[in-house]
Amino acid sequence: MASYTATVLWERGADDFLDCRYGRRHAIRFDGGLEIAGSSSPHVVPAPLSDPAAVDPEEAFIAALASCHMLWFLDIASRHGWRVDRYHDAASGVLARNAEGRYAMTQVTLQPQVSFPAAHRPSREQLVALHHEAHEKCYIANSVRSEVLCEPRFDDA
Repeated sequence: MASYTATVLWERGADDFLDCRYGRRHAIRFDGGLEIAGSSSPHVVPAPLSDPAAVDPEEAFIAALASCHMLWFLDIASRHGWRVDRYHDAASGVLARNAEGRYAMTQVTLQPQVSFPAAHRPSREQLVALHHEAHEKCYIANSVRSEVLCEPRFDDA
């Protein structure tokens, strides 16, 4: 079993907050040290309260699925002797109401385009099989309906 971490930090700054007109930009720090700017989606909370240049949770969700699928695909292709030159995925997602009436990412569409050397390319059937196996092994795709726990910690101040 492996454990992974991410830290999310938001601070109010000079915003009033109680008027609901506060910035949604925050920092997301990963266990390897990388920090990126996060924000609510400007589709949900209009700019300037959202930062369109930052990564929103919906985008991060789509990117996690696309990245996991790609990494599995590359591993499987390599093990089967297929040399991959380039992998490009223009993934997209749909935020809509689910069967329970709550907003959710109801669909994520991966659109990977993989380039192989001209002399040695898989057939369409082989390529579909590689993607199917990658999808079956993708930890994130297998986790989409995972349990999410919330264990608040309290300031003792």
